[in-house]
Amino acid sequence: MVASALAWLGAIAIGVSLGLLGSGGSIITVPVLVFLFGQDEKVAIAGSLFVVGGIALAGSLHFLKARLVDWRNVLVFGVPGMAGTYGGAVLARYVAGIVQLSLFAVVMLLAAYLMLRPVTLSDTDHQPRAVWKIATDGLLVGMITGLVGVGGGFLIVPALVLLGGLSMHRAVATSLVIIALKSFSGFYKYVYVLAAQDLVLDWPTLMLVTGLGIIGSFAGARTTHRLPQKKLKRGFGFFLIVMGFYILARSLPKALQLIS
Repeated sequence: MVASALAWLGAIAIGVSLGLLGSGGSIITVPVLVFLFGQDEKVAIAGSLFVVGGIALAGSLHFLKARLVDWRNVLVFGVPGMAGTYGGAVLARYVAGIVQLSLFAVVMLLAAYLMLRPVTLSDTDHQPRAVWKIATDGLLVGMITGLVGVGGGFLIVPALVLLGGLSMHRAVATSLVIIALKSFSGFYKYVYVLAAQDLVLDWPTLMLVTGLGIIGSFAGARTTHRLPQKKLKRGFGFFLIVMGFYILARSLPKALQLIS
């Protein structure tokens, strides 16, 4: 009963994170699917792309209506990101699930660093970066997405602000659209990767987590203007540090044993 309640709360937290911060959803999704729903690491990584893609798509509707999405950055960052995510999913076929989980923990710690790092310049102080550089950023972030199953919002939002010259609110809105595109691109390839390894997705769980996450994302989006973003990011950053080291402690010994 307790584990079930935690799983439900974890699913809602995925959406709340995306709605509040435009990122962090998949950072929670993989641990929720692995540790609370007991899924295989590779199945959980694949499923996280479907869950986060669905939640991000639903969460973006509000921002689309408000016309806050920057379509130029969706094109130059998101399209290469889709290609990168597809490529990362192809590479994942040759990487053991426990190794992917260890890499996921490292990415989690990187996300914590980016969220806790102080920003000294305001959004308006940044000049838009060259298109080819933004596209390269999108490709690299996409490869990380495909390999370890993160939507990449914690990388996309800072990149859109610092490199794309967007305000924070426009970056969050644009990030959700990009996350949806990249996640579904990677998930499409993962379906074939799992089939080749005789692994099966748990669709009832994925639909439940996605549905609860969408509810959470709407709640997060409605309260995002009422809560202090800096404190939220700081708290979430410390949470990621704890979870990152916890997952690393559980997965790294097994990964090293497998590699050796």
